[in-house]
Amino acid sequence: MDDYRLIADRLAADIGEGRLRPGDRLPPQRRFAREHGIAPSTATRVYGELVRRGLAVGEVGRGTFIRAASPPADPALADPAAAPIDLELNFPLLPEQAELLAKSLSGLLRPEALGEGLRPTTPAGTAVVRETSAAALARGGWTPDPGKLLFAGNGRQAIAATFSALAGIGERIAVEALTYPVVKAIATRLGITLVPIEVDADGMVPEAVRAAHRISPLRAVYVQPAVQNPLGMTMSAGRRQALAEVLAELGVPAIEDGINGFLRDDLPPLLALAPEQVILVDSLSKRLAPGMSLGFVVPPDRFADRIAAALRSGGWTALRFGMEIATRCMADGTLAEIEAAKRLDALARQELRAECLAEFSVRADPRSFHCWWDLPEQWRAETFVAAAARRGIAVSPAAAFTVGAGHAPSAVRLALSGPPPAQLKAALDQLAALARGTAEDAGTE
Repeated sequence: MDDYRLIADRLAADIGEGRLRPGDRLPPQRRFAREHGIAPSTATRVYGELVRRGLAVGEVGRGTFIRAASPPADPALADPAAAPIDLELNFPLLPEQAELLAKSLSGLLRPEALGEGLRPTTPAGTAVVRETSAAALARGGWTPDPGKLLFAGNGRQAIAATFSALAGIGERIAVEALTYPVVKAIATRLGITLVPIEVDADGMVPEAVRAAHRISPLRAVYVQPAVQNPLGMTMSAGRRQALAEVLAELGVPAIEDGINGFLRDDLPPLLALAPEQVILVDSLSKRLAPGMSLGFVVPPDRFADRIAAALRSGGWTALRFGMEIATRCMADGTLAEIEAAKRLDALARQELRAECLAEFSVRADPRSFHCWWDLPEQWRAETFVAAAARRGIAVSPAAAFTVGAGHAPSAVRLALSGPPPAQLKAALDQLAALARGTAEDAGTE
């Protein structure tokens, strides 16, 4: 075993036995090297190993800190938090939607309808589900060609199949430097290397994509142009055009995740600007509910067979029954009604957030269900998360979204969709009061 791993094991034991506590700052790497009689490069590997194991996190300009809590085995922010108020999981559910869905789906109880749902299917689905899905995915004056649609069980499976079709083990896919955690997990399982790309106020920086491709060829670029997760931003029209031009110049396909695009139904997808370069993936997880989802893939012709094959071989093809459920909700207007209500709900929750956190640096599209909070100078992200958890509020640290071994910013993401409005306001007020103080005030250091 390498020496750096032995040292990392000793530090891990100190963490497990409480000698190093959540929020503790590790010494600068050069000082650590001197104290342990090792080379600075070995110290760097020790710290990297702790980060890889999920025991520590680096924060820009601050150093490396012991994590606030042991991360889950699959840190994808996909499961409900244990805290009473969950501002981690971001799946909007409206009180009235269960009743709407019950009416929409009552017809499935008839034997002839149920019989259709029990039949086998293919990634291309049926003509009916393709037509209804194409109409449901339309936005900003753009409508997909129904003949191009492929179907997965949910959005994660659509992403996994597309990644699998485009890149092999050891090959590179570019992503925003802060990205959807599930994508990190998918890439790890497929052996794909993620390349973090700079993001500014307008979105992913095209020149950074060009530079990354110049270093070593990219197989694809994964991007969320509308209501990006976790930053909550929406890519400007000029940036969309510039990114589309760079993708065409390099001949690199983009995987556009449109999961939050229904919240910005005034904007067409990036696919509309570069139909031969962009593969759109989407799902009903946020439009309807995670328990009633259907994944969509809209590929250019040259990728269609590869992605369909990946859906089959990976076991990611949608079930016929799921297609029948989705078809009914889309065809009778239930989906459109729920989406419209969720857009209004998101606006109201962002207004509440703006009121409660007005004095802080918070970024978000005003029509999104989440926001990005750059914490006050006196706070570290991991320490703030721990302090919030002690108050029964679960929030997500920047490290959950950071790609690669680089330092995470001192920031948190707040998912606003879960709690009732009164409970959300109370939680935001508590977080604001917490942020005005210090870690010492909160009893976390």
